[in-house]
Formats: sequence, C-alpha cells, structure tokens
Amino acid sequence: MRIILLGTAGGPTPKAARAAPGAAVMVGDALYVIDTGNGVARQLVAAGLPLRSLAGVFISHHHSDHNADFMTLPWLAWSGPLARQVQLFGPPPLAAMTRQFLKMQAVDIRTRMADEGRPDLARMVSAREITGPAVLIDTPALKVTAARVEHPPLTNSYAYRFDSPGRSVVFSGDTRPSKALAALARGADVLVHEAMYMPALERLLATETNATRLREHLLASHTTAEQAGEIAAAAGVGMLVLSHFVPGGDSSITDSQWAGAAARAYKGPIIVGRDLMEIPVTPPVTPPFTPES
Repeated sequence: MRIILLGTAGGPTPKAARAAPGAAVMVGDALYVIDTGNGVARQLVAAGLPLRSLAGVFISHHHSDHNADFMTLPWLAWSGPLARQVQLFGPPPLAAMTRQFLKMQAVDIRTRMADEGRPDLARMVSAREITGPAVLIDTPALKVTAARVEHPPLTNSYAYRFDSPGRSVVFSGDTRPSKALAALARGADVLVHEAMYMPALERLLATETNATRLREHLLASHTTAEQAGEIAAAAGVGMLVLSHFVPGGDSSITDSQWAGAAARAYKGPIIVGRDLMEIPVTPPVTPPFTPES
C-alpha cells in the first residue's frame, strides 16, 4: 500500500501554497482517491500516479472542498487512458449527483464516444450511497470500512479505513473529536487527520465577512491539532499525519507549531502533511517537538 497526500488545505477557497483536499491510496495496480477537491486530477498526475488505474473514489461528505471534482476526476481519466470500472462511494445524494453530472456533460461524452471511439462513461461508473457504518470493499487485497463521524450540520459524514496485508490507514474526513473515529482507527498504522491551529484562527476570521457564523461552524464541526493528537493517542495509531489545515493559507504557522500542538497528547511520530507527499512505510524519526502549553 502506498499513501499519497494530494491536497492538504482546508476549506473551499483556493490557496496559493496548498491544494484542495484529497489523498490517494495505491494497492497493487488499483488507485483509490479519498475526497476530490478542485484540481485533484492534476494533483494525481503531478504525483506520478496513473489515471488509468483509477478504481474507486470515496467522498467523506458533501462540502465543495471535498466533492468538487468527484465526477470530474473519472470523466477526465476517461478522456485519456482509463479503461476500468470506477466505483464511487459517498453519502446521499451521490447517485443523483452522478446522473446529473453525466447529463450536464452529455454533449462532450456523446461526442467523444462517436468521434474518438471511447466507451460509454455511464457504464464505467457506479455510485454506492453510504447511510451508516459499513464495509465497502472486502477482498484479500483490500478492505475498506466507513464510520460515521460528527461534522454538523451534515449528518452523513464519514471517515474511511483502508486495510491491506501489512499496512492500514485511516482518513478522518471532516469531524469534531469523534469516538467513532477513534474506534475505527484503533491500532492503524497511519491516521490522516484534519487539524486547526487555534492561535491563528482569529487572523483567518478577521478576513471573513461572516466571521461570527464561521467561527461557530469551525469550533462545532472541526478538530484542533491538539485534539487530533488526543484521538491518535486514544486509538493507539503508529503514526499521525496532519492535513486539511485550517488556516490552510497562513504560511507563518511552522511545522513545529502544528506538530507541537498535536504532541501534547500523542507521543508517536507526527508528520505535517504537504501536497504530493508520500507517507513513508517506516515511521520517521520525529524531531523533538515541544508540546505547546
């Protein structure tokens, strides 16, 4: 299993230094993408991952920074080398969204079928809606499990665990501290978890006209870096990878600050995610981050 971060910013507004949320898991010759923020297809190509191998797309929830390219990704892959079925997983109304996308792009799809001899894209994608905890894939090579997490006001928001022989990884999606997530991540090799850095939050909010409501949402629906460390410690994971950074466009926050907040509770290896970073199999030697007071 290979684990690659595609985009590590949080929120729908484009950032100069970080791409929109997304990650990839390669198991054998099969490529799985977790969340599809804007530009995810290009990030896959930049990471050197083969679009022809796309086998599954997993959407954690229906916020635009996570689902913007959920069908754009297989559509663009189809316009090139894709020659396999792609399974889409996510909360309702995923099936209706898939049909609507195919209808919206019908002119392009019909034209490429007739003019370039491409297969019918509608026959190459299938949508499975998730309405509760479930095992989504269960083969000797890969098991994928979904757990419902807490991201109000959305009631259908999911974390995903990928288990293959010799390695396991959990992606938190967007969530406030969640017991279901800690249970899903129990004993995993890697936990990729969203993170807010509270000391910089006010600087972010000062740029927003809807600061009061946005503050309420962030505090009620997301996880601080310190809390991500608490979840990692409670789950006993082998490595914590911070991602989906809020603020994601504030370059003044250092890696030591992000990791130092998580290190208050979690004493294992901590990686501060970067776009296109591949997560190593062997835990890195974590610098002596000073836990923040």
